[in-house]
Amino acid sequence: MSDSMQSQLLNPENNGKAARLDPEVLEKPVRRQFTAAYKLEMVQAADRCTELGQIGALLRREGLYSSQLSTWRNQRQQGQLQALADNKRGCKATIPHPVQQELAQLRRENQQLRHKMQQAELIIDIQKKASQLMGISLSPIHCDEPD
Repeated sequence: MSDSMQSQLLNPENNGKAARLDPEVLEKPVRRQFTAAYKLEMVQAADRCTELGQIGALLRREGLYSSQLSTWRNQRQQGQLQALADNKRGCKATIPHPVQQELAQLRRENQQLRHKMQQAELIIDIQKKASQLMGISLSPIHCDEPD
């Protein structure tokens, strides 16, 4: 029992009753996440420990468990930094091939041009109908092609 807890229990103002402690409990505990650099640093620090009890002191100081240290050592043996790299969940980002990037860009441009062409055709149709209503005749444009 801690000294502060004993002093609260023995306090004469409490009339011999146990003092109510207000433990702060979070609604959802936050899981600790360790970076690859921190894991490697801790494994190396544990490897530098030579005297009896130094590893235990290191683990207590850092708030770690021995199982974490042994897991990180195994990961280091299996593939050095690759095993200690941060493993993010979800789909891995892939680098698209340059040809695929160009294809996607051309498809977007094609879609935009189709949209503009549809707008232009609508405008032309409206102009034709307006000219018919007003009685204006539109002469077709002939292109002179070089022979």
